[in-house]
Amino acid sequence: MHQYIQDITIIGGGPTGLFGSFYAGMRGMSTRIIDSLPELGGQVMALYPEKYIFDVGGIPKVLGKDFVQNIITQGTQFNPDVVLDEEVVTLTKDKDNFVIKSKKNKYLTRSVLIAGGKGAFEPRPLKCPGYETLLGKGVYYAVKDPDEYQGKKVLLVGGGDSALDWALSLKDRASQLTMIHRRDGFRAYQSSIDELHAAREAGKIDLKTFFEVRKINGKKRVESVTIYDNRTDEEIDLEVDAVLCFLGFKPDLGPIKSWGLELSGKRIVVNQLMQTSIPGIYAAGDLVSYPGKLDLIATGYGEAAIAVNNAVNYLDPGARVNPGHSTNLSIFKDK
Repeated sequence: MHQYIQDITIIGGGPTGLFGSFYAGMRGMSTRIIDSLPELGGQVMALYPEKYIFDVGGIPKVLGKDFVQNIITQGTQFNPDVVLDEEVVTLTKDKDNFVIKSKKNKYLTRSVLIAGGKGAFEPRPLKCPGYETLLGKGVYYAVKDPDEYQGKKVLLVGGGDSALDWALSLKDRASQLTMIHRRDGFRAYQSSIDELHAAREAGKIDLKTFFEVRKINGKKRVESVTIYDNRTDEEIDLEVDAVLCFLGFKPDLGPIKSWGLELSGKRIVVNQLMQTSIPGIYAAGDLVSYPGKLDLIATGYGEAAIAVNNAVNYLDPGARVNPGHSTNLSIFKDK
């Protein structure tokens, strides 16, 4: 059992969870953040750190990784307890507290904010020999540091926004960049598609449509890959250093489904206070359901603020829900 009982535990360390952590600290609540990923930032950091974000209030344009660094700075300024690389398995009520269990530890908390994005997002795998055995050894479904591919031979698989974004980002880093897609249509912005074709014409990307992966070869790391034309079954062997698979993700609530919360499909039902069907447990972000819900960082911020401020009132019915203007709060006087 973790020795500290927190006022609020936030499950999810993405933008919504981090903004919730900021609000909790501003309201004087002791806070814990638990995330299944090895670093804060959620899906923004895991999936598109090099992509620009344009729809965050007050920031006209910002790279995903820079945005994440800013929200981490804001969300951790009141020193929350941060627990990473731990997936919450169970959430139960024990008298006045909630008990949160991961596979490693058990934590006590007085209230909970679930801000887990779309839940346990799981990458769609390549169904071919070598994918599972070489995953993390040259086979990846996300790019953490683009500079790692400087001068490398890269095969990129996919035809959606993420695939095109990373193809365009890596074309000037990789010594050889081959991109394959199982058909000739792309699920991406037309501007990105036009830029992709221009890069192909310039010889910076070897684009092969109607091609798929037959097998990935290598002992300790990826050494080569066999691809094939799905119209003719013609095979081509490519020597590569890395295989990047952008086939999308399967959103799944994972263990949340067994926590006794009211659900609507793959989302958690909340009321106007962002409270779930269990008093003391709140939810915010892409995994919640209510009439008019929009999956945006902007709305996630508002939902986190509503959830935390109502959690303050839940823990202390005499406390105001409305925190007032931050410029007038004594907690910022020394800042």
